[in-house]
Parts: sequence; structure tokens; C-alpha cells
Amino acid sequence: MLSEIFTPSKSQAKLTLAFIIALFANTSVLATVSDKHKRVVHFTYSTEIGPIETNSGPVHVFIPLPVKNEQQNVLEEKISASIPGEVEVEDAYGNRYWHGYLEAANQLPIRISVDVTVERAGAELAEPVASTALGLQERNAFKQYLKPNNLVLVGAPILDPIRAEIHQRVNSDDPARIARGIYDWVVENVEYKKVGNGWGNGDTYWACTERYGNCTDFHALFISLARSEGIPARFEIGFPLPDDRPAGQVGGYHCWVQFYLPETGWFPIDASEAFKHPELKEYFYGAHPTNRIHFSTGRDLTLGEAQQAQPLNYFIYPHVEVGGKPYTGTISKRFSYRAPGDPASVAVGKAAPK
Repeated sequence: MLSEIFTPSKSQAKLTLAFIIALFANTSVLATVSDKHKRVVHFTYSTEIGPIETNSGPVHVFIPLPVKNEQQNVLEEKISASIPGEVEVEDAYGNRYWHGYLEAANQLPIRISVDVTVERAGAELAEPVASTALGLQERNAFKQYLKPNNLVLVGAPILDPIRAEIHQRVNSDDPARIARGIYDWVVENVEYKKVGNGWGNGDTYWACTERYGNCTDFHALFISLARSEGIPARFEIGFPLPDDRPAGQVGGYHCWVQFYLPETGWFPIDASEAFKHPELKEYFYGAHPTNRIHFSTGRDLTLGEAQQAQPLNYFIYPHVEVGGKPYTGTISKRFSYRAPGDPASVAVGKAAPK
């Protein structure tokens, strides 16, 4: 009967819309995941810490764990450790991590190994041609992706000349065109290289003044420019997984970015890979292939009440505190991957770039 049909009031409709927006703000690439291209990989993250001086403590060890979302599914996970610990979840972004604890060090090395099997879907999306600015409710829902971080400036004067150049180039106030202009400017004006000291901190000021760095510097600048234009953007970090080899060691991390447009949702880009592979510049504006594993999201992270030191710039390597201060002793790390033995796990569809 017509009388039984629920018609929300204006206030109820606003609350429902606000809830949907807030929920989507903290989800991953819902609209961009490609079911036709998936990859299953076994990844091992191992570390040895210390030995730490006897009776020093308390000792807290934090190890990042792979993200679980629409693009990445953790099929199996085994954590082996020489000290007690448990899996916990960070509040701001929902990052998972293992937290180990000793009341006092015993002069023995602390050994931890995380073995996971992950299924990752490729994210590929056509370039958005037009968009609108965020409404008030969206700005509130996405506020953590619009505000500055410690090293990621927003609205700072040092960004003004770059923003002016981008606006002159795109000649539009459309957020979709501005986002593309930011991507083009960063790829064309920042060089990927690791020389001297100062790079690798994801520092907007460094990227603006020195115009070089690694993936963290490329993407800090992209995020700063996007947020300064009112476009939400978020930092993601993990490890590269070369898909031209079935197994191997991983030397270090890789990071990338998503930005948000109301009509599109979260849109993937990788500016540093676009610089390293100019022939794939168009591909990396809208693609996060399966040649990576995602471990954490966001900057300036606090890992629960046990973390007493300053928030982490980003979280990919082990974080250790002894007596409430960052541990400065020896921490060895080893990362490796391999394809499962089942031939059915081989990726199909569009090949990820090498």
C-alpha cells in the first residue's frame, strides 16, 4: 500500500547522504577495481631487532600489515615472533599492524616474520573529463584528506607560483582538469633521483625547492597541490612486486596516490612511475596495477596509546620504541615475494607495466 512507503524527511535525507559520503571517504577504489586482472602473491616481511640492552624497556614493536579493502584481499596471514604481540588497528585510517611488547629487554634479538598471501586487483579508470567542486557535507567527510600534514603543506605561499602556472595552463576551474594539470606539472618538473640528503621524506618544501626526490616527494607535492585546490588526496605506501619475475627480493618501498572527484570517486595515479616510464604517463593517470602490495595509508600516524614518540611520517618499516623513545639500534629488514605454485594464480587480462 502507498501508505506503507517510507518517505524520508529533509533532515533524514541529509543524515543519510552524510553517512554515505562519510562511508565512501574511507573506502578504496570501489569503481576502479578491475575484476579481469587479478594477481595472487605470497609476501614475506621479516625483521630482526637488536639485541637491545638488558633491562631497557618497556619495548614496543610495531609492524605494518597489508591493507584489506576492495582492491586487496588478504587470503592468508601468519605472524611468527619471538615476543608476545597482537594485531591492532590504527584509528585515523584503519591501518592494521602487529604490536609486540616486552616489559624489559633480555639481550636477545627480537625476530618477527609476517607471511601473507594476497590477492590484488588492478585499478584502471578512464580519465574524468569534467567534475564539480565538493559540497559542504563532502568537505566535512573528506577533511582528513584536505588538511595539511607535518611535511605536506596546504595553501602555503611556496605553492602559489606552481598553482598559478597550472591554472594558466588548464584555463579552467573544473577540478578534473585542475587535477590533470597538477599531475602533468609534477611529472614534467620533478626528477626521480636519490642524491645527497633530504629526499625520501615526502616533503613538499623539498620537492618545491629541489625539484627531485623519490616517490614520497613526488606524491607529497601532488597531494599538497590537490588539497590546496580543494581536491581530497590520500597517500598509500607498500612494496613493488615486479611482475616480470615469479619470485625475488624487494629492496624497498613504493608509494602512490588517489584523489577524489564527486562524479568519479577515488581516482588512482602514480606520478613517480610516470616520470620513470614516460611512455606510460597516460597509463599511470588512472591506474594502480597489480605490481604492488599496499601496507598503509596516510601520514603522521599514531599507533595507539602504546606509541609514545612523535607520529610516524609514514609507516612501512618496523617502528620500535624503548622507554618511550624511538630505538636507534640495529634493525635488519628483508622482504620477498613469490607466486603461488598453482598455475591458476597467474594474472590475466591487461598486463601491468614493468
